[in-house]
Amino acid sequence: MSQVRQVALFRGKADTTEESHTDRMKRAIDSEEGKARYGRRFATVEPVFGNLRHNKRLDRFTLRGQQMVDTQWKLYCLVHNIEKLAHHGFGQ
Repeated sequence: MSQVRQVALFRGKADTTEESHTDRMKRAIDSEEGKARYGRRFATVEPVFGNLRHNKRLDRFTLRGQQMVDTQWKLYCLVHNIEKLAHHGFGQ
């Protein structure tokens, strides 16, 4: 006896009453807490990645494998932190 594979075809969205992820994020960012959090993000996170991508040209990792990529990432972070300390006069 041969096995029969059943295929179901769906047309349209399965559930249109559920809020989309995009709409949920828009609502979260537009809230008072969201505006405060998003505003702090520019001062804490964005400059670090901007420095690593633009100034250090870390567009992609040049090594392969989880351990090697992790090591390369940590080296870039180490250089970034040492430069931060040097620019703020640490050790003078």
